[in-house]
Amino acid sequence: MTIQTTAHLNFRGQARAALDFYREVFGGHLVAVTYRDAGAVQDPAAADQIMWGQIAAENGFRVMAYDVPAARAWHPGEAPFFLSIRGADAAEIRGYWDRLVAGATLIQPIGPSGWSPLYGMLRDRFGVTWVLDVEAARS
Repeated sequence: MTIQTTAHLNFRGQARAALDFYREVFGGHLVAVTYRDAGAVQDPAAADQIMWGQIAAENGFRVMAYDVPAARAWHPGEAPFFLSIRGADAAEIRGYWDRLVAGATLIQPIGPSGWSPLYGMLRDRFGVTWVLDVEAARS
């Protein structure tokens, strides 16, 4: 048996924009099902919001997202989680950083750190905190 873990992000009306943005950054195929598509409209104003969405890319990147219905309580909190992108290729990691940083708040500018040749942290325009780094050899 094999399993796969995928981060599932919750938004309030921004899931499609976030998924489109992450697809621009990481590539991949977007699948998005609206509440209308699923026949699950409870609020006509939210019919075109995302009930289930996913990006799956050849490079291994996967993320899911949906719009929490207005009738359901939702409090995103302050940095309740980080999404980590770690790889061996500094140019690839920097490329993702350069695309994610558009409209973001820098928490730690990308550069060398005590544990990685390249590390940075930012909060993107959707409020998601990303940690990007190059995996360092461990002895």
